[in-house]
This record gives sequence, C-alpha cells and structure tokens, in this order.
Amino acid sequence: MKEQLYTIPVNDAFGKDCECPLCLMYTELEQEAVDFTLGPSYMEDDIRAETDKTGFCTHHMKQLYKNQNRLGVALMLHTHMKYSTGKLKDLSKTGQPSKKGLFAKKEQTGVYGYTLALESSCYICNRIKNVFGRYIATVLHCYVNDDAFHDKFLHCKGFCTKHYGMLYDAASSLNGTKQKEFLNDLDNVYFGNMQRVIDDLEWFIDKFDYRNEDKPWKNSKDAVPRSIIKTNSYFEE
Repeated sequence: MKEQLYTIPVNDAFGKDCECPLCLMYTELEQEAVDFTLGPSYMEDDIRAETDKTGFCTHHMKQLYKNQNRLGVALMLHTHMKYSTGKLKDLSKTGQPSKKGLFAKKEQTGVYGYTLALESSCYICNRIKNVFGRYIATVLHCYVNDDAFHDKFLHCKGFCTKHYGMLYDAASSLNGTKQKEFLNDLDNVYFGNMQRVIDDLEWFIDKFDYRNEDKPWKNSKDAVPRSIIKTNSYFEE
C-alpha cells in the first residue's frame, strides 16, 4: 500500500524498537501538543478561551512548567484561575452541599460537580485524544490493507495493557474473518510479549539472590522500566 501522510507516524512507530508503538505515538503527540500550547497559540483568543475553561491535568501542568516559557504558563494560569473562581463563586451562591449520608453517593452537581469536572479536564489531553483516535483507526486500516505493515504488527514487541485494550475495542469496526484474524494476532502479540517482559523481570529479581550473583543478567537489566511501560503506558525517569 502506498504510504499516505496519515500512515507515516503509524508506520514509523511500528518500525522502531519499543515496548509499545502506540505509547511512542502518544508521547510524540503529547510533545507536539505541549509545544503548540506554549507557542504563539496561547495568545490567540479562541485557544485561551478553551484553556480558561478546561485548564490542565496535573501531568501536563508539570510538563508545561518544565518548559522555559514561564510567562506563557503564568498568563494561561492567570486567566484560567479567574475564570474557574468566578464560576465557583456563582455556584457557591446558588448551591448547597449534599446532605446525604457519609457513605452515600453524592450528587455530582453544583460546586462539587464543577470541581470534579475540572479535575478531569485538560486542554492537552483533549487535543491528543482527537488525533490519537485517528491513529488507532489507521493501525487497523494498515493491518488490513498493507502487507508490509501486517508483518510489522506481528513482529513488534507488543503493547502496554491500556493500548491493547484500545486496539481490542477498535476491532469492532472490522467485520467477520478480519476481526477474528486481527484479535487473534493482537492476543498473540500482546500476551507473548508480556510473558517475555515478565520473564525478564523475574530474572532481574532472581539476580538479587546471592546464588545467582555470578550469572549473566541476560535481558533483565532494564526490565523494570520496560515493565512500567507495559503496565502504566509510559516511563519517565
């Protein structure tokens, strides 16, 4: 299949030596989103209106803060804080806290509902999500239509658990034999490579037994960060 613009990031990621090509794609999208957010865009009215409403999750706030553009972060925080405290002042005047029992489920409305919604909202997460969904669809498209990519898929080092689940769910877009074939290959790639990393992690642990002190490390020296990728989707030292 002739390579198209939208297939290039997918083909590139599956061609690299990594424990989860989807994590690699996500990380690259994330960096692009951070760079965009702290670029000239934060001075644009429509972008600022969106960041005022959504704010940023803790993870992406840390990434923004690590960047050298502290003025940009300050400006976005300033207008976001004014917006959110204004909303909370209005909600506080008109609403009341829930009077349900200590262990009863509280209604997620008013002040409480707004703070919960704010905690789970993030401009960068939203920006990534829109593109990443298309990447997932592209993986399935390439699997079905590109023999070279099909081979890459079968011989990659598998996926983290989160992205295995996303690919498994995305298979609902395939029909009949293709869906069954994709799920079978997906399971083989995921579980086979998970066992590979589990074995490496077990040997890493066993190496701390004095009886194995003089034995080779094999492939276990970086087993912990690779295991973190498999279980938590990314690893950042």
